[in-house]
Amino acid sequence: MMDIFQTLQEGLRLPVDMAWSTWWALVLGFTVAGAVESFVSEEKMTRTLGGKGMKAILLGTLFGAASSSCSFGAVATTKSLFKKGASPEASLAAFQFASTNLVLELGLVMWVLLGWQFVFANIVSGLILIALLVLVFRYIIPRNWFEVARDHVKETEGTRDPNCGMEIDPEAGDVVSLEIEGGETLYFCSKNCRDAYRERSEEMTVHQRLRTRKGWENAFRNAIGEWQMLWKDILAGFLIAGLIGAFVPREWWTILFSFAGEATFLNVVASSLLGVFIGVITFVCSVGNVPFALILWKNGIAFSGVMAFIFADLIVPTIVHAYKRYYGWRMALTLFATIFITAAGAGVLIHYFWNFVGLVPEAGQLGGTAPTSYTLYLNLLFTLIFLIQLYLARVRSAD
Repeated sequence: MMDIFQTLQEGLRLPVDMAWSTWWALVLGFTVAGAVESFVSEEKMTRTLGGKGMKAILLGTLFGAASSSCSFGAVATTKSLFKKGASPEASLAAFQFASTNLVLELGLVMWVLLGWQFVFANIVSGLILIALLVLVFRYIIPRNWFEVARDHVKETEGTRDPNCGMEIDPEAGDVVSLEIEGGETLYFCSKNCRDAYRERSEEMTVHQRLRTRKGWENAFRNAIGEWQMLWKDILAGFLIAGLIGAFVPREWWTILFSFAGEATFLNVVASSLLGVFIGVITFVCSVGNVPFALILWKNGIAFSGVMAFIFADLIVPTIVHAYKRYYGWRMALTLFATIFITAAGAGVLIHYFWNFVGLVPEAGQLGGTAPTSYTLYLNLLFTLIFLIQLYLARVRSAD
């Protein structure tokens, strides 16, 4: 009984340690995401992402990397962009993937827990995965499938918050509304979203908004909105990683990853496929994946498996169900299959490329390079920023 109690203590200590190490990085990442949501409108992104050329794909990647890291929020925004005319390559491939796997907060948490080698591998392999998705969407998936999916969105979509993309019930008591020119009424999930939308709708350039106090207040409120969408995933990721790390014997991991120590091509592919599979069945998405990736890496999965696991957040069952509601079963299964295969393929490619350039750490070695001597000061600074954001979101919004 005492052994179980001590193991449980260890399982709870690990997530607390990881949360302490990554707190400042999460606040910084969500602050940047909130600023982008405040200063760059969805309408502008839609106009930019309408083409199929390289420019639209690159801009879709940049817009995604600068936006929300919440998988559900990213999927909802992607659906809106796609519905309004953004190309499949720029929206479903570039924007959607970049907005969950190339965002700043994920890179910062990965840097703290795993090391810079994983951060740059995530960027390079993420771009590889986007390129693979673009090729599949352009040359393999029939074009009319995407048009049918676009029609499905238009026919089935309910009322949506025009700021954050969340589907809402206009009759719900906590929904707020805004009447615009022409007598149309828009509905929002919160007063914060309504204020942010109204701010962006004013006739000002991005540079002008950056110089307004109201613009930054909305940016900070949006940062709290990011926390509201993601805190459960982050908490689940830390707890799952800590408890599994404490309770699952090392021998079990050795059996599961028995092929990972071999350098054969088939074993690297098997490790990558296993990483995607574990990512699908754990149901944890985006930033919450990183603590679990740390456990996998410590216990012997190959480098390809770690990267492929992180990429699987867009095909967990709850996300696939969202695809089904938005685009229909055929496109939902198509997205699942293409992301599964390209995630595994990107994991294999980055494994060999990183081996070639000598950047793969020794198996199981932790490469975290965070300035640990400054963690206390960084956490104090960003806790102050977080409290200011919370004040603006909860107190000033009530004024």
